[in-house]
Amino acid sequence: MNINDVKKAVNEVKEKSPQRKFEESVEIAINLKDVDMSNPKNRINEEILLPNGRGKDVKVAVFGSDELKAKARGSADFVFGAEDISKFAEDKKAFKKIVNQAYFFIAEATLMANIGKSLGQVLGPRGKMPRPIPPGQDPAPLIKNLKNTVKARSRNALTFHVPVGTRSMDTDKISENIMAVMNRITGKLERGASNIRSVYVKTTMGNAVEISAGDEK
Repeated sequence: MNINDVKKAVNEVKEKSPQRKFEESVEIAINLKDVDMSNPKNRINEEILLPNGRGKDVKVAVFGSDELKAKARGSADFVFGAEDISKFAEDKKAFKKIVNQAYFFIAEATLMANIGKSLGQVLGPRGKMPRPIPPGQDPAPLIKNLKNTVKARSRNALTFHVPVGTRSMDTDKISENIMAVMNRITGKLERGASNIRSVYVKTTMGNAVEISAGDEK
């Protein structure tokens, strides 16, 4: 994949997509080929730090001790203690509302086992099991990175989508984000770019434009 081809596609998407009354996300659709997705080891499940950020804020939730909670306030969007784990276990409906809002979860390492046992059935299928953090560590740098991170999850499908920015972002920055995502994905595929059938870029409500990728279809 060539950065100039990516820029051309991003510009075309912006030109063809009418302005909306809200900030549209920009995403890429990746179509794989010759990959046995029934084998879990072939599935893509990556967290990728975008070099130019996401262009919008995403929410991060933290579970921790009083010390960790104090450090997380001001950078995390939701802050919970050990006592909240049992509360959420008894009220899964309330917890699902939090899970639907938070893109990432962080938890003090000592709480991970309890979270897995009590809340894993909600977090696991959504790909939102917490990232463990050592007791006493300042979570602010990790939270900052996560807010600029995207998930690439294929599950068992050959086609999956990854957000790479917002429409108002500079074309060059969006293109650099796309290259970062594609470099990570091709690095995880057995045959690299040869396992990619096609890649499209689009805005939330706009038409998709294909980017040249991999070998010939």
